[in-house]
Amino acid sequence: MSACAIGPEYKQPIVDVPADWRVSEETTADLVNTAWWTHFRDPVLDGVIYTALKENKDLTIAALRVREFEARAGIARSDRAPQVSYSTSASSVRLSENRPLRLPAGTDPTNEDYEIGVGLKWELDLWGRVRNSSDAARADLLATEEAQHAVMLELVSEVASAYIRLLCLDEKLSISKRSLNSREQTLKLFETRFSGGAIPELELAQARSAYEEAAGFVPVYERQIALQENALSSLLGRNPGPVIRSRQFWALSVPPVPKGIPSSILERRPDIRQAEQNLIAANARIGVAKASYFPTISLTGLFGYASTELTDLTRDTARFAAFGADTLGQIFSGGRRSGEVRRREAVMKQMIVAYMRSVQHAFREVDDALVARQKYAEQAEIGKRKVAALQDYVALARKRYEGGYTGYLEVLDAERALYGAQIEQTSVECQTHLALIGIYKAMGGGWPAADDFVAAQASRATIETLVAPGGVVRQ
Repeated sequence: MSACAIGPEYKQPIVDVPADWRVSEETTADLVNTAWWTHFRDPVLDGVIYTALKENKDLTIAALRVREFEARAGIARSDRAPQVSYSTSASSVRLSENRPLRLPAGTDPTNEDYEIGVGLKWELDLWGRVRNSSDAARADLLATEEAQHAVMLELVSEVASAYIRLLCLDEKLSISKRSLNSREQTLKLFETRFSGGAIPELELAQARSAYEEAAGFVPVYERQIALQENALSSLLGRNPGPVIRSRQFWALSVPPVPKGIPSSILERRPDIRQAEQNLIAANARIGVAKASYFPTISLTGLFGYASTELTDLTRDTARFAAFGADTLGQIFSGGRRSGEVRRREAVMKQMIVAYMRSVQHAFREVDDALVARQKYAEQAEIGKRKVAALQDYVALARKRYEGGYTGYLEVLDAERALYGAQIEQTSVECQTHLALIGIYKAMGGGWPAADDFVAAQASRATIETLVAPGGVVRQ
């Protein structure tokens, strides 16, 4: 009952949506709302994301906040229904017979009273105060649910990125160990040749310094791997520990670039949806504030039984009833009501700006991720050609050295350049994968499928073998 409801009607803000993204991909797929991480074809990655969705503390807190706001919405919604209460009382009073005003002779000094009743109160929501309060609470609930989706989206992206970085560091460590092994073999060969007088001491010193240089890179990557494993374990809601991988970085399948037009971002990204629900809540609370200018009108009722004898309490003659209406309103509040309206209107304007900012930020994130992925892919192709050229250079330098046409320093320079190019190429390939994950995240993809992904693990037994009781992922 709110035919006379006051307050502004909500209208979604008009935003300037770009016609298309800065770059376009030749091959795209409509995978943005699916469990896109499964397209990497790595069961361990599936396992760690499954574990994170089940155990991550931030996601657990977000889920509990949804429960809290569900209760708040229920409380606000209850104000729209009649409030029914009950009361019972029983008393026995004995009057003094020695007071100055004595009871008439033969009067029983004991007085008993029994009463049971049901009360009813229902506010007639003529001005929409209760309805707007309920609408605001519901919008708060929906905003909290979108916040949970945002945490889920962030978590899936972080876990996938952390795992990719871990495989990338594994590859860099493997490159460093291969380089160290090659330098070690060269050093042993040079020590033998030096003992036989075949090479000067200078070349032996060069080989030894090259070996020590290569050895120094191994603990660097071992340290970074340990830190990355700890970071991934934290995302899984576990104590720090090792994470065993099922495949190498280069064996990962690469998911296609998701397709999506700019306007679809408004419907998909949870942070934008959350900002709009905050806007809806702020709009409804303006109506609540404006309703305070008008009186609250409530219907009241009371029904029950009262008697001085317990045995007569249920007789029709003991029945009583009362019905009426209450009106309560303020005459003067010292500007409190007008101040509250202005405050709510200011909050509303803030929420509009916050919504517009979220939209612009989302468009920028998507465009940045698309540009990054395209340019890293181009850089990776250049890097492949560079590595191939340097491999030829190293082979030729070794032939020239073995033929006596150049010194060992040229071989070292070629090997150093090849090692640096291989490390750089691994980093670029890693950034290409991370940029792809960034596209899915920026487009708001993955969270609709996250709950389904947890529930629909057909190979549950496989997952249980991947995740150890202590939180360590194993094969």
